[in-house]
Amino acid sequence: MALMDGKVGIVTGVANDRSIAWGIAKALHREGARITLSYQSSRLLKRIELLAAKINADFIEVDATDPEGMVRLATKAGHLGGIDFFVHAMAYADREALNGRFIDTKPEAFSEAMRISCYSLIEMVQVLESHLKPEASVLTLSFEGARRTFQNYNLMGAAKAALEASVRYLAVDLGNKNVRINALSAGAMRTVAGSAIGSARFTYQWLEKNTPLGRNPLLDEVGNSGLYLLSALSRGVTGEVHHADCGYNTVGMVCPKHDAPA
Repeated sequence: MALMDGKVGIVTGVANDRSIAWGIAKALHREGARITLSYQSSRLLKRIELLAAKINADFIEVDATDPEGMVRLATKAGHLGGIDFFVHAMAYADREALNGRFIDTKPEAFSEAMRISCYSLIEMVQVLESHLKPEASVLTLSFEGARRTFQNYNLMGAAKAALEASVRYLAVDLGNKNVRINALSAGAMRTVAGSAIGSARFTYQWLEKNTPLGRNPLLDEVGNSGLYLLSALSRGVTGEVHHADCGYNTVGMVCPKHDAPA
């Protein structure tokens, strides 16, 4: 029997076949899960239809800032008879707020980034709480920029830090219902979100050169880490930030074996 046989759930934030959420969805499907994908707006519908067909998934429109999307999310969970897993993969910050100096961040940009990148997790858990089955698992996506500075990550780093803190507090609230929640912190990935960072290519190459494994993680590897956190394999794990970054989060200086000094 496959690991996720009989399990049903919702995966948000799939933009294309390079999305981390898509890697997780593929891993869940491979192990027998029944999945509903959510997409942000009608401009992504055709792309989501093609991806959903590959994993026999349903799909619904959910915009993190649209109250009607929250209603659709809860309604879908109800129609499924409850859900065993939920993946929150939504984040946004104005491109201008990612460049320049963090100290110049405008209040409007700060509020928008926090609303979409952090509070949307809290709000979605609120509307889904009564539909989460016992031993259900919730997963959100973070990045090492939540803990350490990265060039042109700025406001998103603050938003991800708030997201990770929210995971810890939500773990306490959901633990009383025997529901778990964790964050998955992937390394540099060639995703739509990653390409919005001004120094994306430099960051990707730097991490690739300086991880202990000497490379960046593959999408399938990150997807399998997501599968672990959403399955019974991690039943004793909650409130954690799990790194799937080829070890970069452990590095305190340039790895000598990859860039030995002259």
